[in-house]
Order: sequence, then structure tokens, then C-alpha cells
Amino acid sequence: MRVVDLKIEDVAFGGKGVAREKGKAVFVPYTIEGETVSAEIVREKKQFAEAELVEVKQSSPDRVEPQCPYFGRCGGCAYQHISYEHQLAIKWRQVRDALQRIGKLKDAPMRPIIPSPKQYAYRNRITVHAQEGVIGFFRRDSHQLIDIEHCPISGDEVNRALAELRAQNPRDGHYTLRATSEPRVFSQTNDAVANALRDLVVDLVPPNQQLLIDAYCGAGFFAKALLDKFERVIGIDWDKFAIAAARENATEKETYIAGDVETELTRSDGFLAVEGEARRLGSRRSLTLIMDPPATGLSQNVRKAIIDLAPQTLIYVSCNPPTLARDLRELQDKFIIDSVTPLDMFPQTAEIEVVAHLQLMPSKHGR
Repeated sequence: MRVVDLKIEDVAFGGKGVAREKGKAVFVPYTIEGETVSAEIVREKKQFAEAELVEVKQSSPDRVEPQCPYFGRCGGCAYQHISYEHQLAIKWRQVRDALQRIGKLKDAPMRPIIPSPKQYAYRNRITVHAQEGVIGFFRRDSHQLIDIEHCPISGDEVNRALAELRAQNPRDGHYTLRATSEPRVFSQTNDAVANALRDLVVDLVPPNQQLLIDAYCGAGFFAKALLDKFERVIGIDWDKFAIAAARENATEKETYIAGDVETELTRSDGFLAVEGEARRLGSRRSLTLIMDPPATGLSQNVRKAIIDLAPQTLIYVSCNPPTLARDLRELQDKFIIDSVTPLDMFPQTAEIEVVAHLQLMPSKHGR
């Protein structure tokens, strides 16, 4: 394998620095734009190459000392070598670039990124793997485990649970360690930023609304925070345990459906027909739709269902800017994008949470 000197021009979504050699993009992890580095080419493709960092020859003023002894080997974190302020700047730019490149949105109405109050010790749960006495996370770009005694981005309770697990010599398998004994349904990993996310969504919804459809609702994280703004709330999620948790303390105005979002939004005998809510609205001015899909984003059928439903307010919560950008490209024919707000749910990692707020175009109101 050959070693080359490179000038890092950008940091791509996913966390790797981008350089160019003879016009071809070269991806180098653990680098920062503006740096000059020496890197070994380890994989060469027709369109791009992958390299491993050998030496930083000219470092960025934003380069800092990582706080984790496993950083660079463990696949969890990508940005511990970058100052926190610059991590935020990189993530904000990556969202904007995805919207421009994939979504064809030249002037996306970007708001400032919402930072995490804690840059370390913020995770309220982790999943570790045990294999032949090794307990930890997978190495970067491999299925090899690296033995982890302490995870600096995880909270004290999680690290105590890790120490207890390690002392038990567990059988091979996967173990989810949590900070609390709350119901085992999907919830956000960073409590403080999750609260900021919920507050943001609540602020985006005007008062005195008729119907909320909360798709991919989980245990009702958004729906329950919005109850005083709606006459009726319908939540949909495939996770029956999450739906059971949502139903536990549900009021009369709440309905939670355990089912596939695409099926429920598109079937003629589904909840919309049975409830009759959206059918009776006549004008859709008081229909609000919240979408919080997995990283794959919205399917084509779900995007079509959103256009058919024509909610007055659409709030799209995404954990994957490229799929968000793809979906917004199609939705912008019928909706105005009012704001796009990134949130740093996962400091030190390449993950980004984004909230897009859309409103139905005025000419499309009603029928």
C-alpha cells in the first residue's frame, strides 16, 4: 500500500476527512479540514479511495486530545479529536450540504444547531457485546470486538452497569445497559437534548388544533407533550411494547395503534376511515402530522400518503440528514419548508438529529 501526503478539504457526513489526489476523493478518518496529513491508501475504488491516517503534518487549531483511551480503535466515536464548538459547526454544515446536494434546496432555512449541555457522560444506555470473554464494542470498520472497561460518553450509572456485567463473566451475546429501569421501549439516548427536541417540537405547533397524527410515536414522547394543543391525538408505531406503554396513562382524547405506519396511513379501512377524523375535517387546516422515522427515512408510499393527507403542519424528525434531504425534495412541491434545526444528540460521534418544520402551501388548503 502506498503512503501519500494530502490536504484535507472537508469532513464528510459519517466523520471522515475528504482530500483529493489526482481528482479522486480520498477519505481519511480522524482528520479536520485545513490539515495536511500523511495517509496510507488501504482501499482504492474507481470513484474514491479509503486511507488510514499515518501522521498529522500540519494540525488544525481545532484539534484536541481525545478523552477516551479507545478512541481511534472503537467504532463508536468519530470526533473526539475535534473541539466541541467545531464539531457543532461541522454537523451544521453537513446538514446544509445534504439539503443542497440531495434535496436540491439552495437556501434551506437553517437555524443554529442546538448543542448538548454535556459533551461526555451523556448516554443513558449502551449495547455491548460479549464474545469469548471480551466485553465491549466493535472495532471501527470490523466485526472484531474491543474490550471496554469504561465508556467516557456514557453516564455513571451505565458505566456501573458495565462494571457489574464484566464481573459476571456473561455468556456470549448482546447486552443493553441502561441508566434507569424504565420500560424497555425506544427512547432518546441523551436526556437533556431529548428534552430540547421535545420543547422545540411543542413550540413549532400552534395552539387550538383539532387532530394530531404522531407517526412512529414510540411511547408517545411527542404526543403526550402536545395534548393541551389538540382535541384528538392518534399515535402509530409498529412496536407493540411502546404502544402498550403509551396506552397505560392515555386520556380519552388519545388513540394509539400498534401497526405499520405505511399501512395505517394508506389503507382505506384504516384508522383515518374508522375514526373519520380527517374525513370530517373538510379543511385540513387543523391537521398536524409528526413523522419520526428510522434512519431509512420515509418510503415512497408514506411520502405519497403525506401529500394526499395535506396536513397544515408537518414536523419531520430525522436521525439521518441524507434521507431527510431526499424526502424533503419530494415534499417541497406541496409544502413550504419553514425551518430546519439540527440538534447534537450524540456529541463526539458523527450522528446528527434534525427537525424540519413544513407548512402546507396556501394555495393547497382545503379542497
